[in-house]
Amino acid sequence: MKFKGIVAAAALGVMLVGAVSVLHVTPAYAAGPSQKMSRPVALKLQAAQKAIQAGKYAVGEAELDQVSGMAAAHKSPYAMHIVNQLYVFAYEKTHDYTKLAPKLEALLSDAYVTPAQTQQFTVALAQIYYQLHNYPKAVQYGTEAIQKHYAGASMQTLVGQAYYLQGDWKQTIAYERGLANAAVQAGQKPSKASLQLIQSSCMKLHDQGCLLNALEQLVVYYPQRQYWQYLLFQTFKSVKSDANLLEAYRLAFAVGVMQQAHEFISYAELAIEAGSPGEAEQVLNSALKNNLFTNPHQKAKAERILQDAEKRAASDQKTLGHTAELAAKQVKGNSDVRVGLAYYGYQHYHKAVQMFTQGIAKGGLARPAEAHLLLGIAQLKAGNKVAALNAFNSVKGDPTLQRLAELWVLKAKSAG
Repeated sequence: MKFKGIVAAAALGVMLVGAVSVLHVTPAYAAGPSQKMSRPVALKLQAAQKAIQAGKYAVGEAELDQVSGMAAAHKSPYAMHIVNQLYVFAYEKTHDYTKLAPKLEALLSDAYVTPAQTQQFTVALAQIYYQLHNYPKAVQYGTEAIQKHYAGASMQTLVGQAYYLQGDWKQTIAYERGLANAAVQAGQKPSKASLQLIQSSCMKLHDQGCLLNALEQLVVYYPQRQYWQYLLFQTFKSVKSDANLLEAYRLAFAVGVMQQAHEFISYAELAIEAGSPGEAEQVLNSALKNNLFTNPHQKAKAERILQDAEKRAASDQKTLGHTAELAAKQVKGNSDVRVGLAYYGYQHYHKAVQMFTQGIAKGGLARPAEAHLLLGIAQLKAGNKVAALNAFNSVKGDPTLQRLAELWVLKAKSAG
C-alpha cells in the first residue's frame, strides 16, 4: 500500500504561509500553549523556509538543522513545531520517508497539533512505515487509526498485510478472523483479502485444519474453482467404494471442478451402473459440448457410453411410473431410493424428492447415509434450500458421505 501524501500541495502552501506570518509577528503569548520564539530563531526559520519554498531542499534542511539546536537552546517548543513542519514538507517533496517519519512522530507529541492533524499524521505514519517495511510500526499506527476511527477498510487491509509480511502468521489469522466474523455478524460478506490472508497464513503454519476452514469460507463467499478443487481433492483421497466415488463425482461436477476426460467417463459409467442413465447423458453431453475429449480414443469411448445411456434412458422412462408404483408397495425403502435416483438423473427433482423421502420413511435401507445425501441434493436442485440443509445435516454413519454432505452445505450457502 503506497503512502498517499500527508496533505495536498495547496494545503502545504497554506501551512508555509502561516509559518511566515508567525515569523513576522513579535513574540507574544496566545491562548493555549506559548507561541513565543526569539528573534534569532525566527530569522533563521525564515531563511530555511525561503530555501525550501524555492525548492532548495538541501539548503533548507541544513538551515533547519541549525534552527533545531537554537530552538532547543532557547527552549522554544513552538519553534520546534514549525521546524518539524518544514522538515515534513521538505522530506515529503524529496520522498525521503525514512527521515520524514520521525518528524511526524515528533509533531504528534507536541502541543500545537490540531485534532485534524493528529488524524492525518497517524494515518500517514501507518502508510509510511508500511512503505518502509517497518511493519511493527505500521501495525502500531494503523491499529491506532482504526481504533480512533481515523480510517476504515483500507487501513484494516494495511494492518492485516503488515502482520502477514512481518511473518506473524498466528496474529494475521486472529486479526483477519476478527474482521471476517464482524462482517458476517453485520450481515455482510467478509472481504476476499481477509479470507485469502487467513488461507495463506494457515499454509505457512502447515495447519491443515486451519486451511480447510479458510477454504470452506472462501467457497461460501467467493466460490471459485481453485478453492473447491483443494477441498474435493482431500475428499477424493478418502473414497473407498464406487458408490462413494459416484457421490464425490456428483459434487465435483456441480461445482465445476471436473476437467479431465477420464473423470467424465468414470462418472458416467458409475451413474449407469447405479441406475441413473439420465445423469450419465447429462455429464457426457456437457463434456462433449465443451470439447474436453481431445484424445480420439477417449472421445469414441465417451460416445459409446452416451449411446448406451440414451438407450437405457429411453427404455427406463417408459416404465418408470410403473416401477415407482411397485416400489411404493415394498416394505423397505431401497426400491424407492433407486427410483428416486432415476428421476434425479432425468432432472425430475420434485419426483426424486418424493421417492427419496418415501424410501427413508420406510427404513431398512442398505445405505441410509447415501439416501439422506441424495435427498438433500434433490431438494437443493428443486430449489428448497432449507429442506436440503436439514437433509445434509442428517447424513450420519459414513465419514466420506458426511464430509460430502458438509461440502454440499457449503455449496447450498455459497453465492455461486
